[in-house]
Amino acid sequence: MVGMLVNEYKVRLVETSDSESILAIYKPYVTDHTISFEYEVPNLKEFTERIRMIALDYPYIVCLENDKVIGYAYASLYRSRRAYQWGVESTIYMHETSHGKGLAGILYNTLFSMLKIQGYLNVYAVISLPNPKSKGFHKSLGFEEIGVFKNVGYKFNSWHDVQWMDLHLGEHPNKPDVVKKWVDMKNSNEINLLLDNRNTQLQNL
Repeated sequence: MVGMLVNEYKVRLVETSDSESILAIYKPYVTDHTISFEYEVPNLKEFTERIRMIALDYPYIVCLENDKVIGYAYASLYRSRRAYQWGVESTIYMHETSHGKGLAGILYNTLFSMLKIQGYLNVYAVISLPNPKSKGFHKSLGFEEIGVFKNVGYKFNSWHDVQWMDLHLGEHPNKPDVVKKWVDMKNSNEINLLLDNRNTQLQNL
């Protein structure tokens, strides 16, 4: 239809200038939900530093709608001991108006593909309960439930359980390759090609 607005979606690596938009997405999850166990919304300076530190070592990506950040996902440290080096924890948040469009699945799968390129094998998701939508979303991407921590978080005058889920990105060989450092991979042809392919996919939404 002539004159009809067509939304343009894109996935790319995070930039420092995204911090304010990302914080705006995260804020209601702190103030209005138990999805985040934080009590207070971090200030912009603190939040920007969090993003910077994570993005030094792990993939951190954003989803754009008409050049506006509407979601973000990243990997982070699971455990510091060397035997855990093939595993990461994953996080994703979408703007509350951007659910149900298939964008979160594309964003998350892009993150997992980056992690697989690096050589990671295990991804862990941590979900505060109750949250049937998040559990269903993660199951749809191949995550499996592996355990529940009972009454581990206290927020809004109630105790909450936490569900742990895991996703295997590949086989577990007897001698796994060393995980490639993100600083050496983030500008690689493999990562750039992956982003190009995802953005082609997003053009068809």
